[in-house]
Amino acid sequence: MILIRTRASLSLARALLWFTLAWNVAEGVIAVSSGLVASSVALVGFGLDSFIEVTAAAILIWRLSLAEGDERSERREAVAHRIVGATFIALAVYILAQSAYVVADGRQPGESGVGMALAVAATIVMPALALAKRRNAAGLGSRALIAEARETFACSYLSLTLFVGLAANALAGWWWADVAAALAMVPWIAREGVEGLRAERCED
Repeated sequence: MILIRTRASLSLARALLWFTLAWNVAEGVIAVSSGLVASSVALVGFGLDSFIEVTAAAILIWRLSLAEGDERSERREAVAHRIVGATFIALAVYILAQSAYVVADGRQPGESGVGMALAVAATIVMPALALAKRRNAAGLGSRALIAEARETFACSYLSLTLFVGLAANALAGWWWADVAAALAMVPWIAREGVEGLRAERCED
């Protein structure tokens, strides 16, 4: 019975990761293209973040390609955890760099109805996806999968931040709103990244 449940959890983990990968590829393409049209740094950055999530999902799919009990699985778990941690650091660095660029540039982006619709959709889908991932990962005892679920949570916060920023710019001309909200997230994101990079040994 336990073995059956484990196999079911692994199958669900793979399905959630493949959904994450497909969603973020589409999300990234839409965000970057609409961001370039509107000259929106926030939208382009959100799209680049989506591709970071694609990398994390692909790494975890690679991790789960080994059968449970394979002697290489523990090593892949540790490597996957570190790589997911590195994507957190990349995300934190990106937010800092993009925020500095926006402040230095000083240009207000144009309005983007497509960007706002995308942000709303992501704000609805990402938290539900992250909760499903975290619940399943906790059952498997995989720290790498738990870390990737946290990254999905971070992306859901960025989705909300993007929506607030685009809405504030469209309605009130507050181009700096998304910068302030994004910077508030950096300490949490960076902490998660450091914890992932410091992981020396993860057990299933």
